[in-house]
Amino acid sequence: MRKLALSDEILLGIDKPARYIGNEVNSIVKDKTKADIRFAMCFPDVYEIGMSHLGIQILYDMFNKREDVCCERVYSPWPDLHKIMKEQNLPLFALESQEPVKDFDFLGITIQYEMCYTNILQVIDLAQIPMFAKDRKNGDPFIIGGGPCAYNPEPLADFFDMFYIGEGEISYNALFDLYKDWKNSGKSREDFLKQAAQIPGIYVPSLYKVTYHEDGTIQSFTPIEEGIPAKVEKQVVMDMTASTYPEKPLVPFIKATQDRVVLEIQRGCIRGCRFCQAGMIYRPTREKDVEVLKQYAYNMLKNTGHEEISLSSLSSSDYSSLKELVTYLIDEFKGKGVNISLPSLRIDAFSLDVMSKVQDIRKSSLTFAPEAGSQRLRDVINKGLTEEVILEGAGEAFEGGWQKVKLYFMLGLPTETKEDQEAIADLANKIAVRYYEIPKEHRKGKCQITISTSFFVPKPFTPFQWAKMYPKEHYLECARTVNEAVKNQLNKKSIKYNWHEADVTVLEGILARGDRRLGAAILAAYENGCLFDAWSDFFNNEKWMEAFEKTGIDPDFYTLRERSLDEIFPWDFIDAGVTKDFLKREYANALDEKVTPNCRMQCNGCGVGKYKGGVCVENKN
Repeated sequence: MRKLALSDEILLGIDKPARYIGNEVNSIVKDKTKADIRFAMCFPDVYEIGMSHLGIQILYDMFNKREDVCCERVYSPWPDLHKIMKEQNLPLFALESQEPVKDFDFLGITIQYEMCYTNILQVIDLAQIPMFAKDRKNGDPFIIGGGPCAYNPEPLADFFDMFYIGEGEISYNALFDLYKDWKNSGKSREDFLKQAAQIPGIYVPSLYKVTYHEDGTIQSFTPIEEGIPAKVEKQVVMDMTASTYPEKPLVPFIKATQDRVVLEIQRGCIRGCRFCQAGMIYRPTREKDVEVLKQYAYNMLKNTGHEEISLSSLSSSDYSSLKELVTYLIDEFKGKGVNISLPSLRIDAFSLDVMSKVQDIRKSSLTFAPEAGSQRLRDVINKGLTEEVILEGAGEAFEGGWQKVKLYFMLGLPTETKEDQEAIADLANKIAVRYYEIPKEHRKGKCQITISTSFFVPKPFTPFQWAKMYPKEHYLECARTVNEAVKNQLNKKSIKYNWHEADVTVLEGILARGDRRLGAAILAAYENGCLFDAWSDFFNNEKWMEAFEKTGIDPDFYTLRERSLDEIFPWDFIDAGVTKDFLKREYANALDEKVTPNCRMQCNGCGVGKYKGGVCVENKN
């Protein structure tokens, strides 16, 4: 019988002890003595968030299908347990075996958002693994990072042995086979890393050097010796149908953020929104066969007992067999008490018809994401959504029985003016007007429109990676402009406005486009008590500013300047499929307010046509 890592006294004294005991439904407990490789898979946030992440479920299932690999999970301890572990010198442990992470061969950390960077250091610290990769010896785990933030790994370069660029289903088997050979060879840790750097998609930061100009921009980024690739190419799963997928996903003991079966229907997006990193780095669009998805849906519901199933995709409406799949899900499961969640749908007649069948219209709200209030600014960001389409969709929804609408926008976008900000309130008012045009006897009460604005952050591998950001005071002024504009609308009583915190946005922008020099500031922030920065209850901007000052980092260098087109970026060594020339063209198109057609309409030469088989016009000629 397993011995729990934490005593009863500790478990009874902390919040939600079920986060730390493991043994959930469908968890996989192997005999470690029969495995050549022990891999601790980490999501650096609280259990409820990490258990909702599909990527970890996929890799957990895939790794454990290998007889020679034992894969377990670890999440960030909540601050109450963090304090106890530091005071009592308790090492961080994996859930399945309850054994210390420092005894594993690999610690794999998924990096989903910039605001978890201090949590990554927390995990390494509590695991009692040397914080810096250069200080680790044979016997210490290799720490490997992946996920969307690995497309600019440089702020974390000092803390990781390796990063995996792209989709994990491709190169991990080669990495594991290499490790098994190395483990019995008696060779050094450095020898393994040099060999690992030859595997497609594996980036080893210690094998590259960076030099800087006097103005702080990068002068060069090169391998330290011959044989190390100058470019690291992202790994892409082209046959999504045949790719591994967990038919017995883990079921948490406590309510997770997404407590449901998740059915991934496709990867990638054809739309080309210029602010969207996911739409660029996950190209090309690749679909799963609808018959396979039907079988997955049945098996996963049967194996979990979940009462909800959700479709996962950046743009579900673009899945070519959506109608067939949704019809099947409704016919097969709706009468059995299973809720069907359909996120990221465009609001059109088909979508509204489907949603009316799977949602309680009286309780649910429809979501539109125009992202910008004016048509001019929507053209700048290539949203591909006209006011006519938005109002038509809202009108059809209101006539179908809905009365609640959520609208999502961004503030601080390139070329944005005060008029663009005021147009957000104008658009919300026009939607309300459309509601009150419906005959009174068909209305369901008062129209409720909720506007939410976030602040724009330029991300690597997007056309806006050259754009500047603004001081937090500017963002707050933008929000005040929208708020005042809402108050001046005829239907202001039907409109509610929420906006995000500005200082978090500025920090996210610093970390998103940062370089290796930021590592010192991230460590200083962690040592100063910064943890769970994505949680507003814990975020402390003052401590971060103290960390930047202590380490001699000027935050404005990373945010307030527009980059020149010939600047070397910290992430330029990564081949993400989309070329820099394409991104430059798209940036120019944005400044010229030109719309670029989506990938089904024409090929725009982004570069991902080299991955044959995606939903890409170039691949079909």
